[in-house]
Amino acid sequence: MIRQRLWQRFIAHLDPTLLASLGILLLISLVVLYSASDGNWYRVLTHMINILVACTALWIAANTPLHYLMRVAVPIYLLGLALLIAVAFFGEIANGARRWLNVGVTTIQPAELMRIAVPLMMAWYFEKCQATLTLKNYCFAAVLLLLPVTLIARQPDLGTAIMVAASGLYVLFLAGISWRIMLAIFVTFIASLPLVWSTLHDYQRHRIMMLIDPSQDALGRGYHTIQSTIAIGSGGIFGKGYLNGTQTHLDFLPERTTDFIFAVYSEEFGLIGNLVLLSLYLFVISRSFIITTHASTYFTRLMAGSITLTFCTYIFVNIGMVSGILPVVGVPLPLISYGGTSMVILLLCFGILMGIHSNKRIVQT
Repeated sequence: MIRQRLWQRFIAHLDPTLLASLGILLLISLVVLYSASDGNWYRVLTHMINILVACTALWIAANTPLHYLMRVAVPIYLLGLALLIAVAFFGEIANGARRWLNVGVTTIQPAELMRIAVPLMMAWYFEKCQATLTLKNYCFAAVLLLLPVTLIARQPDLGTAIMVAASGLYVLFLAGISWRIMLAIFVTFIASLPLVWSTLHDYQRHRIMMLIDPSQDALGRGYHTIQSTIAIGSGGIFGKGYLNGTQTHLDFLPERTTDFIFAVYSEEFGLIGNLVLLSLYLFVISRSFIITTHASTYFTRLMAGSITLTFCTYIFVNIGMVSGILPVVGVPLPLISYGGTSMVILLLCFGILMGIHSNKRIVQT
């Protein structure tokens, strides 16, 4: 009886439906990673540890009262900004980019923290100003968004900068910004593209040009796109079979455990496997939208909506990038790609979603 009560308390704030679908995706992640890493058990075990840490973060977030989230919104945002500034001065350089910060026991990627800190801060701000929202409030929220996005883009990390910008823009949209302002922002963005182009690094410009014709540098900057599209196409309808992907195991496919793991999956499981994976993603998204629509407060609706739409964006950008319809921007496939910081932040977001759903049940009761 005591064990049963303890177990009920343990799972009280978790959403079984969402948790089960996330669990299936994480199992797929382990299976695909084993193949993508050529049976490297060390990497698989490391990924399992990352998942356990991330699941712990999910449970803590689900059991955190929502008013605590509002209390920590500003401190987390300021901490994230401070870490990004620290990266600019003291970060470790790898592959020409300064993105990682050594904190003694491990290295962290502070840009990932802003994926949750930015929407949390903006949702907190709009909650405080809900009764008297004016254009000035939207402009200030835009500044809150631009600060971290600029710091991340300077690392340079264009992929994460785009995702952080998307998470903040979704909050602006859900907060009720008028269509006229959204149209003005869009027109301004289009007009500023020449300036944006001039600020990009050479490798970023080449990646965009490779989208038009990757064959013009088939062994250089177009190599990733060409090899990933070959892998996806060669999988056919039913795939080549688990552990039988030639692009993967003959070392043609780069970054196959992280950004291009979808190509590994497609080659081995084919179109049928892709439909299964996309169906699972669609189920998670649908459940998240249901939680969003039933959120009990303005703050929780903004947070849940931003988390859900950003998750959709990550899926679209990664699969589009690997399929050759979007430039290569270094965005991992959520819940599948290898990576500790991104996995923890992602499951932390889903923990917040479950906490929002649990709070809705309490309010109804």
